[in-house]
Amino acid sequence: MTLRIDISGLPSERLRFAASPLAELTAMLHVLAEPGHHPQLAGWAGDVWAGLRPELAERLREAEFLWRSSQADFLIPARPRPTLGEELDDVDRIDDETYVTAALVTTCGGSRIHFAAPSPLTDATVRERALDLAQARGARQEAFAERLLADPAAVRARVRHTLEQCAEAFFDAAWTGVVVQLATDLRLKNDLLKRQGIGAALASVSGAVALAPDSDCIIVDKLQDKATAAHRTGVTFIPSVFGSPHLVVVHAPGWQPVVQYPVAEPSPSERVSLETVTLRLEALAHPVRLRLLRTLARGPHTTSELAHFWELSPPEVSRHLAVLRRAGLLTSRRHGRYVRYTLNLPDLAALGTDLLAAVLR
Repeated sequence: MTLRIDISGLPSERLRFAASPLAELTAMLHVLAEPGHHPQLAGWAGDVWAGLRPELAERLREAEFLWRSSQADFLIPARPRPTLGEELDDVDRIDDETYVTAALVTTCGGSRIHFAAPSPLTDATVRERALDLAQARGARQEAFAERLLADPAAVRARVRHTLEQCAEAFFDAAWTGVVVQLATDLRLKNDLLKRQGIGAALASVSGAVALAPDSDCIIVDKLQDKATAAHRTGVTFIPSVFGSPHLVVVHAPGWQPVVQYPVAEPSPSERVSLETVTLRLEALAHPVRLRLLRTLARGPHTTSELAHFWELSPPEVSRHLAVLRRAGLLTSRRHGRYVRYTLNLPDLAALGTDLLAAVLR
């Protein structure tokens, strides 16, 4: 599966590499919300949580859906600014409908089509659909969605204040430490773009990013088949120290394409037995289970959500989830009447290394 960004006719100067304070803060917030995705940063995350004031810690938990499973589009700027304050000012200029739609997609775990016109801010049916999706995700998601739909201005102001508090609590110090790494990476990328062209610059971003043979499209190996175009806007590439191993792409209609890529490789994983490796490979040897894993990589989902997303029957999904659970690739947790399945991301990410280690030892 791939995400395609149409760049036919796009001049090379519209392909931009730039650092973004807001995007890096968002990457840090994701690490704090999902430290299991970033074992190399677990120590940093633990220190930050230990030093947070209780009020700020609670604020981060109440809005974590904006950056936990996926990042809200407005948190990855297409036009990076030198300071976090300037980028937050740009977010403030986004209209309520655009902001609320982007926030609901990450909060509710639903498709953007659920919140398209008519707006959930004005249409009762769409609003109820959004709240139903949020309820299925959990009590915090439901409460956040209710506040967002009832008073978007108040929620937007609270989110901005939370991000400003993060700057004082930990971001400013961390940004000082990573800005040199980002600047070094940007010099390399911009030099490649200038001297060797788009293909070379993209190849240096990630092995998952490439220029199509006819040079009219950027191909990104992502979770689903999607397509967007950059004819009038261009494409922005943002390096991240805290983002590894994720490759984040803004591709929704109405948003300029943005790719946030890691500047460092993930750390090595621990070895597991050959028996476990074999069991996991067998579990993955089915296209339906691979599709389910692609969705679960975005965050926890219920059986009914997975069935709806892939147009399968709930019993069929349950059978495949059972196989993945036996292989240790999933965990499950009950929240009220909902059972949500979570991807065991570290073990899945380590499978290739585990296989090689098991064969050689």
